[in-house]
Parts: sequence; C-alpha cells; structure tokens
Amino acid sequence: MKRALFSLAMSAWLSVPLTAQEPSTASSPRTTNPLYAMVNAAKQVPKMRWEDQSGPVHQLIYEGESYQGHPTEVFAFYASPSTLGEGNDDGPYPAVVLIHGGGGTAFAEWAWLWAKRGYAAIAMDLAGSRPIDPIYDPKTGVPIRNQTAGHETRTRLPLGGPDQGHDTKFDSIDGNASDDWPFHAASNVLRAHSLIRSFDEVDAEQTAVTGISWGGYTTCLAASLDDRFNAAVPVYGCGFLFEGESVQKPAIDKLNERREAWIKAYDPSSVLSQCRVPILFVNGTNDIHYPLDSYQKSFQIVPGEKQMRIEVNMPHGHPPGWAPQEIGLFIDAHCRGGVPLASLEIPVIDGNEMHVRYQSQAPLKSATLHYTTDTGIRSKRKWKSTPAKVNNETIIATKPPQDANTWFVSVTDQRNAMVTTPVQFQDPTPAP
Repeated sequence: MKRALFSLAMSAWLSVPLTAQEPSTASSPRTTNPLYAMVNAAKQVPKMRWEDQSGPVHQLIYEGESYQGHPTEVFAFYASPSTLGEGNDDGPYPAVVLIHGGGGTAFAEWAWLWAKRGYAAIAMDLAGSRPIDPIYDPKTGVPIRNQTAGHETRTRLPLGGPDQGHDTKFDSIDGNASDDWPFHAASNVLRAHSLIRSFDEVDAEQTAVTGISWGGYTTCLAASLDDRFNAAVPVYGCGFLFEGESVQKPAIDKLNERREAWIKAYDPSSVLSQCRVPILFVNGTNDIHYPLDSYQKSFQIVPGEKQMRIEVNMPHGHPPGWAPQEIGLFIDAHCRGGVPLASLEIPVIDGNEMHVRYQSQAPLKSATLHYTTDTGIRSKRKWKSTPAKVNNETIIATKPPQDANTWFVSVTDQRNAMVTTPVQFQDPTPAP
C-alpha cells in the first residue's frame, strides 16, 4: 500500500428531473457554505499509522480535521479481500467508505461484510473515540454482531475530535466551524476517502460511500462535496431536518437567531443541489428520525442520477440499515459494472388506472402499490399494499383511493431487489 500499507402530469404531484442540471453560479453553496472551505485539504492523503494488522479486520489511525486549533486523530477499521485471506489476482479492489449513525462508532463487522463482497472498506469513528479490538466467532471467524453497540466498549482518543452530542451537532454553531461536529464529520469522511484511495490494492477510480441515520445525513454532505465518489447510498439520513416532524427540528429551532446559520451551513438541503454522484436513497415509511416529507424533498433537489428504495415499516438501526441488498447492488452497478437496479418513471394516473413506465435489465417478478389514508404523525400511520401488474415496460395498478394522501409504487426483480418510485403526496379529494 502506498501509505506503507500506511408522474403524475398534475402540479399537485411531485416530479423528478431525469437529467443532470448545471448548478447556478448565483449564490452557489460552493461560495457560501463553510463546508467547501475544507474540501481541498480533505482531498489530500492524510498521515496515518497502522495500529494492528494481525486480524482479518485491521486497525489504523489517521490525521483528522483540526479541532479548536489543535490537531486531531481519527480511528478506523480497514478490511479487504486480502486482509481476509481471500485475495486473488483480480485486484485492485473497488472501495467503500462506511459512516456510522448517531450513538455509533466504527463497526468491524460492517467493514468485514464489504470485504466479503470484494471491496476494500474503511469504517471510521466520528466521535473522537476508538472501539474495542474486533471479537470474532471462534468457530466461524466472523466478527460478532453488535460488539461495539455499547458506549462502554469505546475509549476516548487523546487527540480525538468533537463527540457527537447535541452540543457539538447544533449548539456550537457560532461562525467558527472548528468545533462543529458536522464540519468534522464531513471533513473526516473525505479524509478517509482520500486515504483508502491511496492504498495500492484499491482502485482509486471506483469508490462509494454509504452511511446510516446520522451517517446517512453525512453521506448526503459527502456526496455533495466530493465528486470523486462513483456512488452514494444514504440510509434514513437526509436534509430538511428543520421542517415537519423531524426529531431534530426542536434542537434546530432552539438555536433561535443562529437557526438560519445552522441550516445554511449544515443541513444537507444546502448542498444536495450540487450532488453529481449517483445516489440511492433508502428509508422506511414510518421512520421517526427522517420522515418521508423531508426525505422526498432531499431526493427532489438532487439534479443528477438518483433512485429510491422505500420499505414499509423498515426498522431503524445499524444492522437493519446495512442489511438491504440493494445497497450493494447499486454500488456494484457503479463500481464493478454490475446489473443496475430497475429504473422507474413518475407514476401517471389514467382514468381509474395508475401507470409507471420502467426499465430493468433484471426481469421484474412483482410490483406493488403502497398507500396510506391515515393522518397525524407519519411514524404512526398504517400502510396498505395492493398488487400491481407487470407488463412490458409498464406497471399497471388501480389508482390510489381518493382519500390516499401518500403513496408510491415498488417493483421487485428476480434477484429480490426492490426499488420504488418517488413518494407521492396529495390532499385527499373530497367525496362527491
């Protein structure tokens, strides 16, 4: 390794741009958002040292973003087919950067899973700490699941950056980015990307990023800031956290006169309009942290290639967040020439039917219309699902009930890979 191994055709419905659009130069986030100030430095390969290379999942420390004028270090796990003893002559490997969510840390088992898929993977801690050494099942050699879920399994680094509490995520906003967790998180993700791209066994031109919850939030930032990625998959996390039912909204509102400054600096809605990295948004219908309204808005403002996977009642957490096979298939399609996920157009209502045109290299085996007529808090709404018919290039279903206020269509191919249309919203039509 180079580092010394060191649609509806009605205005009431949301529509999706199908082609990339050039960003406006007027008041561009690239000139007004403080995150862009660190990008050039973060794209340089950081100093690093190996902490332990004795197991299948290696441990390293790399140089992080400065914190209140002082240097910092970041802990990360690294794994690849070679570290697992499964290397072959087909390298170099594509690479993936793995971003944990709130309350999380670097997960050895997550890096191991991606190494088993044929990727080099780096999973860093973004809270200034390091977890315990990986624990492996003595019979299978597989890292034990959830081994670092508890905070007691982590130790603060002597040169650790800001922790991931509300005081550093929100309250620290004061015009000085050096003590803001979102600034550090985005910078240290880009630095991890620069680092893994520098390794001899990595194909620097075939890289991706995925993150869960707050890691999905950070994935939105990273994909908008770093055009070196080939693919991005934010799970749960999104922008527009200052609106609607987001559980983060109260903390943002409490900033009072600093509220707008935080939104312009750190809400992903401020930079997603610059995202040119192909991106797959993954979420559930009832997620309390990142509700569908904010999620669809985040999807909507991305001008480039994008897809969506919404699962009815998808649970929220780290293992559930890295479980969907569509994450790997999407990244494979952009980093390894794999068969892409199905592509769906905007649903169109035609009389009593709903039509969705699609393209799919993998044959589709089913389609489903999902909708809710419930009102109130989105996380508590019940959803109904009805089968749709798969015809050549078109999905046909009975149109949603007139009292449906939120709906979307899913398709599943013969690999059991599922994608969905963008989420559709409308005010219920009063009964005649």
